[in-house]
Amino acid sequence: MATEHALTPSGYIEHHLSFNSYPLQQGSFWSIHVDTLVMSVLLGILAVGLIFWVVRGATSGVPTKRQAFIELLFTFIDDQVKNIYHGDRHKFIAPAALTVFVWVLLMNAMDFLPVDWVAAAASAIGGEHVKWRVVPTSDVNTTFALALTVWLLMILFAIRAKGLGGWIHELFCAPFGSNPIIWPANFLFNLIEYVSKPLSHSLRLFGNMYAGEVIFLLLGLWAATGLTGTVAGAILGAGWSIFHILIVALQAFIFMMLTVVYLAMAEESH
Repeated sequence: MATEHALTPSGYIEHHLSFNSYPLQQGSFWSIHVDTLVMSVLLGILAVGLIFWVVRGATSGVPTKRQAFIELLFTFIDDQVKNIYHGDRHKFIAPAALTVFVWVLLMNAMDFLPVDWVAAAASAIGGEHVKWRVVPTSDVNTTFALALTVWLLMILFAIRAKGLGGWIHELFCAPFGSNPIIWPANFLFNLIEYVSKPLSHSLRLFGNMYAGEVIFLLLGLWAATGLTGTVAGAILGAGWSIFHILIVALQAFIFMMLTVVYLAMAEESH
């Protein structure tokens, strides 16, 4: 971590909340958050690889602990999807829900890595001024990308179920009726719904994970104020970590459930 950032609380927080950005063009607004992209891809590969490894070694006899855990996870996700989606869930919906849950859970869980350890590792590898954030879901770009992907799938599911003409008809004729006079009101109503879904879907996950990251940083600053602060910071940090386990798992579950709900709703008519 850069020495000048470590001297002040604001510098400390600013350093740990800064991304490793690569501008696409000098002076341009657009840039790539390298740390977010790399961590997301690595955790996605890890999630798929772990499940594939366990499933490939599955047996029909007495299951291993790994196999029993994955089977429990499969059953849990499948039960949740079955209660919401009434079509053929095993073709796409259930596998997508499982992928979303495990991937988001792993990305959220990176918040348990001590930020100073991460900063020290990044400085040792890339130099003193290198910044590296390991929680992809505390980057609004990640959560928006996930939510927009679900949003596009939602539109595709709606067109597949109703046809392009049926989907357009529903945009202008539901929920208030097909009278041409109220087409603008229907379209405005549906537009608000279509815009609000990705916004709420993404910002809920981002807000919770970003807030958790900031609280860990504030507790770390408190621990650096002296012996009393160290003891208080350690106790509160342990308590917050335990509570944060619930937040990490719950936010992954909520994101997965909303994904299934939105896709199921897309195939239903008003």
